Amino acid sequence: MIATCGSARRSLARAFAAPDAGPVLLFVEGAAGLGKTHLLRELADLPETPDVARLWWRCGTDGGRPEQDEGEVWREPTLLLVDDVHRADEDELRRLRRVLAGMEPGSAAAVTYRPEELPVPGMPLGGSAMTYPFRLTVLGDRLAPWDEERVRRAAAEVLGESCTAEAVSALCERTGGVPRAVVDLLAMLREQRPAFTGTAAEVAAAGVPARLAELVLSRTYAVSPAHRPLVWAAAVLDGPAARDELIAVSGLGAVPGGDALLRALESAALAELGEGRYGFAVPLAAAAVRDTVPGPVRQDLHRRAAGVLSRRQPVPWAAVGAHHRAAGEYRGWLRAVEKAAESAAASGRHQEAITLLERTLATPGIPPQARARLAPLLARNAVTGLRSDQTVEVLEQIVRDADLPPAVRGELRLDLGLMLSNQMGRFAEGWRVLEVAAAELREVRSVLAARAMAALVTPYWPGASLDVHRGWLIKAAAAADDSGDDAMRTAVLANHVGLAMSWADPEAWDLVERLPVQSTDPACARQAARGLCNAADSAVWLGFYRRVDGLLAEGRELATRSGAPYTEHSASGTRLLQEWWTGQWLGLAKRCEDFVADTADMPFLSSDAYVVRGLLAVAQGDWGEARAWLSQRGTFGTENLPVPLGATAAGAVIRLTLARQEVADAAEQARAAWTVVAEKGVWPWAAELAPWAVEALARAGDTATAHAMVRDFAQGLGDADAPAARAALSWSRAVLAENEALAEGRSDRLPAAAETYRKAAAAYAELPRPYSQALTTECAARCELAADAEGGTGESAAAGASEGRTGPAAPAGPESPPSPTASAIAELESCAQHFTDLGAVWDATRARALLRTRQPAKKGRPPGRPSHSDQLSPREAEVAQLASSGLTNREIAATLHLSPRTVEQHIAGAMRKTGALSRRDLAHRL
Repeated sequence: MIATCGSARRSLARAFAAPDAGPVLLFVEGAAGLGKTHLLRELADLPETPDVARLWWRCGTDGGRPEQDEGEVWREPTLLLVDDVHRADEDELRRLRRVLAGMEPGSAAAVTYRPEELPVPGMPLGGSAMTYPFRLTVLGDRLAPWDEERVRRAAAEVLGESCTAEAVSALCERTGGVPRAVVDLLAMLREQRPAFTGTAAEVAAAGVPARLAELVLSRTYAVSPAHRPLVWAAAVLDGPAARDELIAVSGLGAVPGGDALLRALESAALAELGEGRYGFAVPLAAAAVRDTVPGPVRQDLHRRAAGVLSRRQPVPWAAVGAHHRAAGEYRGWLRAVEKAAESAAASGRHQEAITLLERTLATPGIPPQARARLAPLLARNAVTGLRSDQTVEVLEQIVRDADLPPAVRGELRLDLGLMLSNQMGRFAEGWRVLEVAAAELREVRSVLAARAMAALVTPYWPGASLDVHRGWLIKAAAAADDSGDDAMRTAVLANHVGLAMSWADPEAWDLVERLPVQSTDPACARQAARGLCNAADSAVWLGFYRRVDGLLAEGRELATRSGAPYTEHSASGTRLLQEWWTGQWLGLAKRCEDFVADTADMPFLSSDAYVVRGLLAVAQGDWGEARAWLSQRGTFGTENLPVPLGATAAGAVIRLTLARQEVADAAEQARAAWTVVAEKGVWPWAAELAPWAVEALARAGDTATAHAMVRDFAQGLGDADAPAARAALSWSRAVLAENEALAEGRSDRLPAAAETYRKAAAAYAELPRPYSQALTTECAARCELAADAEGGTGESAAAGASEGRTGPAAPAGPESPPSPTASAIAELESCAQHFTDLGAVWDATRARALLRTRQPAKKGRPPGRPSHSDQLSPREAEVAQLASSGLTNREIAATLHLSPRTVEQHIAGAMRKTGALSRRDLAHRL
């Protein structure tokens, strides 16, 4: 696993390149564990030396020297491999010098040694100067630790799928890249039980390899007892330290401490790690030494280490706290933890602060005063940073502590409510907790009371109506003004932006302009970033797609600069929604899946990605996957989705249910989803639900409720500037008109429905929303074709258009406008192409199938037309594609306007031609 040094190979090969080549002596230095012996073994196998004799000389062992006399070594071309020359005594060195001095042309020698163990530094062959032959070329090489990529390759060989980036980083840090330490530690991880999963904590807990522990302890205890405390000090500090720091922690004093450092370096117990910095060559070795220090001595060392580190700038407060705790100084430990968490939060390292505070508060026996200081700090970081289930559990436990001051408990309850709502999707619980927090804080802390009230302004949660949120806005604004806190005023303004934008308040854009994006106060900047991202999200739902880019760019930049990772992640979800609606589908499925993976510990935050991925699956005909994604893959209840996202997911599910001809179920789903939107009263959020809900109810025969939906939608929108909802209202009206015309057998009213569809399509084109534009254009064409057909049954919008008898359209004269049927066919052809360009396989297939009902194939086979005897016909390919996506025969039949029996025959033909053994195998072969 240790690679040969390329320069060493080239240097020795030079000696054997030509018959008259001069001899070469190569010195290879490398600290313990860098692979010197392994290097010699590889040099012994040099392919350039097939006829050269190999002689091994292992210093310090009687059986490891060449049997020849000094004068006989070079009788023929020879490669002499001398291992561990630092172990040789003076007699052996004298003999080796004589051998090397007698090197002949066509020969070479490689001599390895540990520089830290040479009796005379820098002189591998001893203190006596050597006389080198005139023609001898003397070279030197130095082995170095592995870099991170080499460690990763070694780890991948041993750990397989458990070789994570986190594990590789921890391996590099703990071993210093020393190959022997890496290999031994990997062997320990491979045998770990339970099985290694790839975390840094597991690497840290693995312990010290026996070979490394034996080496470092032998060197440590070779140092005299009087000097040994300095090595112990290095083990306690556990990292590169300055001379004065080591001496101060050892307690030896300046002169004895300086002498001890020299002795430790001479014995290789310690190494110089950089200019003026000393420690262990392999960081992992510190743990082995630390474990051998007597307990009382170790506590004193930790106490002095805490004092030394507290004088560094910047102060590493987490390390200071760990030393205080190891010294038994618990008050100092808790104070240092608090400062460490505050420092991490101030620089945006919220997850680091969360981990430290969680671990501390989970320790039994923490005094109430300390809990009262640390718990709010944990909550603030958890709300700003990323979710931790353990954080919620800790907070829920702390708020039940009767000894906490009311103001502290109210603050904790506030942050718990925010986490439950914003980061875990448990809206009902979060709302109740926030209401209690607002009441608790009203009398004691006006700033935090305003914060709780501001949270209740947020309209996305299901349950409370728009009027309730408006009421909380009035209270929050008053409390923020009373507090005199600029950050709190900005927080209320950010939530006011989200509320106003949600229902298209004419003043919403003016509110966005009032956000203090230039503020130098990080707290204000974080709230302004949230306000911008709230505005971007609302702009997506309203249909102002061209404004989204600017809002997101500014909001994300401000969130990054001010340290608001939750806001950054939520902005990424908004971007996915925008890309879906504006037709930026190339690679969108993978972007959704990557986002879900990146936020796996906070599935609610990735709910946008789940829904967008599900919408893509619907359009692509992958209906099994569609339902899984739209239901959030069971990560949390879809009833807890934000209202606009829940309405969008519900619309897609209703569409699927209708495609499967399960009309009654679709109608029930429509009624339930509509109730949620109606109770909220933010009518622009009905846009992605309304067309499908209206169709479900109309096809189920409940036209009264369908009319009521359209009426409520229109009245709720009023004069609001909500382009996407306006287009959806036209679409819903067209759906209702089409279904009523078909139900009543009034084909003469279908052209009017077609015009309403085209109005919706034109509105979607303006946004732009190419997929919605193509869907509504397809509907318009379907109405025109159904109006032109003879004998339409009128059973449903889809059925009525597809089952009517059609005849060829009369050719138009050269100056005559195209007939409605010809225009409809042209529209359908355009739609099919647009669906194909987007990647909407199911929609493209459906549009082409409808086209074929108006352009029937001629009987017989024209000359030259392929018979498809051994390859799939176009119809077989379409059926096979839908079948491989998971659609049933009945669903394929409904999509392609075929009988289930015909679909069955096409699938059988596709399986026969491809050699597939099952529908699943057919998907693989396609």
